[in-house]
Formats: sequence, C-alpha cells, structure tokens
Amino acid sequence: MKFQVFSEYSPKGDQPQAIQKLAQGVVDGDKYQTLLGVTGSGKTFTVANVIQEVQRPTLVLAHNKTLAAQLYSEFKQFFPNNAVEYFVSYYDYYQPEAFMPVTGVFIEKDLSINEELEKMRLSTTSSLLSGRRDVLVVASVSCLYGIGNPVEFQKNVIEIKRDQVISRTKLLHSLVQSLYARTEADFNPGTFRIKGDTVEVYPSYADDAYRIHFFGDEIEEIESFDATTSQVIEKFQRLTIYPANMFVTSPEVLQGAIWQIQQDLVKQVDYFKEIGKHLEAKRLEERTNFDLEMIRELGYCSGIENYSRYLDGREAGTRPFCLLDYFPSDYLMVVDESHVTVSQVHAMYGG
Repeated sequence: MKFQVFSEYSPKGDQPQAIQKLAQGVVDGDKYQTLLGVTGSGKTFTVANVIQEVQRPTLVLAHNKTLAAQLYSEFKQFFPNNAVEYFVSYYDYYQPEAFMPVTGVFIEKDLSINEELEKMRLSTTSSLLSGRRDVLVVASVSCLYGIGNPVEFQKNVIEIKRDQVISRTKLLHSLVQSLYARTEADFNPGTFRIKGDTVEVYPSYADDAYRIHFFGDEIEEIESFDATTSQVIEKFQRLTIYPANMFVTSPEVLQGAIWQIQQDLVKQVDYFKEIGKHLEAKRLEERTNFDLEMIRELGYCSGIENYSRYLDGREAGTRPFCLLDYFPSDYLMVVDESHVTVSQVHAMYGG
C-alpha cells in the first residue's frame, strides 16, 4: 500500500513550494534539508505531504515522549490506512544496580516496564520486517539503544496458511522458540493455549488474538477474535506471527552465547579475587549464574540486552543492533525540533 494523506485541508501559502522542494531534494539525494516555520504553521502537515510524494519508509525522531506522542497522534490522523508506529523507551521506572563502598551495600536493579509501550515497540519491529513500504515510525532517542538482531528476529517469524499441512506439535515448538509462553489460565499478550484441535495465540504486538483450527495435521481455518469476549472478528487465508520478544534467538546461538558468557565470567571472577575484591566476585558470579539459569529455562532474562554482544556474536567494542537496522537502506529520517534533538542524540550517543 502507498502512503496517502487524508485531510480536509490542502497545502496553502508557502506549503506547496516547500513540499515540492523537499521532495525533490530527497529524490536528488540531498543529505540534509531544513524546514523552517513558527509553531502552528503546519510543518507536520507539510512533512506528511512530502512523505506522500517520496513514498519511503520514514523515521520521525523527537526529543521526548510527550512530543513523540503528539506527533504519533497527528500522523495517525493523516495516514489512517498506513502503518504508523510509536517507539519510545518502555521503562516507567529504572533503578540500575549500584554498589555503595562506604557501607558495602549492593542495591538491586529494579525496573518497571510499561506493557502497552512494549507492545507498540514490538508492533514497530514487526511492521518494519513485514516488507511493507508504507511504515512511518515516530520515535524518541530510544531508537539508538540496543535491541535484538533483525536477522534472528526475522528467522523466528512464523508463517502459516489455510490448508497447510503442518503438525500441531511443530507449530507449538515454533511458538515456544519465538518466546511465546503456554498458558491455561490468564490469556495475556505473548501467550498461547490449546483447546482440543484448536491453538489460540495472543501476539505481543496486536490487539486481537488468533485461533488456528486443525483437522489432523492440516490447518482448516484461521481467524482473529476478541480475547475478552471470544467473538470472531475476521477470517484469514494466511497469517504471519512475529516473535513475542525482541531478543529472540535460535537455540544454537543461545548455547554458544551461554558458553562464551561462562568463559568470560570465570576470567572476571578470578581477576576480582586476585585483586582482593571478593565481595564483587561473589556478587558477579551469583548475578550472572542466575541470569544464565533464566536464559536456559525461558530463553531470556531480565536485562538480557546486557548480553547482546554474546547473542549477536559481535566483537568487543562494536555497537549493538538498534531500530535503525530494521529500516531499509533508503529510508527517510525527519528530525523534529532539530536544534534540541540533534544535540540530545550527540549527548546520548557519546554517553
């Protein structure tokens, strides 16, 4: 589908000329262009029309969540039929682990993740990897921070279609591999359940759940339904189910990562003991072994992004994958309030 602006207004004043020049600049390959305008002059509307002209996947970068939310709401109105996504930090509260040498006290890491924002982040990555070109993402500087490997994420995408011959057991294995958890009680996003010959999946990124009917080893019917009322919404010929977590990876990669983490853990613990830091050595060993146990059992752990270098197989000192790696090479970036956002990006990247 193509980007199409819906508005009761049409460009007026300086807007048509600005749209034409900006769109031509993108086509000509100009690296930077600046759109000037006072508050309320219709810059967002102008940019929406430029996106409609150039038809490229677009990232709109804002410097805080409030501004990002406002832009997301506006672009959602301009592009009701296109994939407009929202990608900001999903932490409501974050207390990093800390050690107070004076008292010898460790403060545990504590965090609170906003489930709605996590769902929107997963929806963003899913849209970008779906092959659609009409994707517009409004993001904060959070888009520079490490997320999972897009190649591994893509590998764990499940595609099924009606009349396909696939054993129910194989589909269940694929769902577990994509970090969906089986449940018989609360049917929440990121879980699946089994009812006779029917498998119900509630994707982490969607508002509705999906019901897959089997007849033997054949998929007889696929439908979406309201997870609260169980009312059927729509029937599908084919369905794509994206992973339940951004840090999904294959079992082979996971085993290799666990082995490498253990090797580095032994070295670091020995080093701490050599220099007389026995408390730090014990703490590091306990913490890491707890994380490894979680990874072995569940496929992920709290704060798994700290192990991203091992999971991605990257060299020491190389940057982690981030949202920008999920975009195709010809994407368009719009930096809102650039006098603030650019300097903030420099500061965050430097830090």
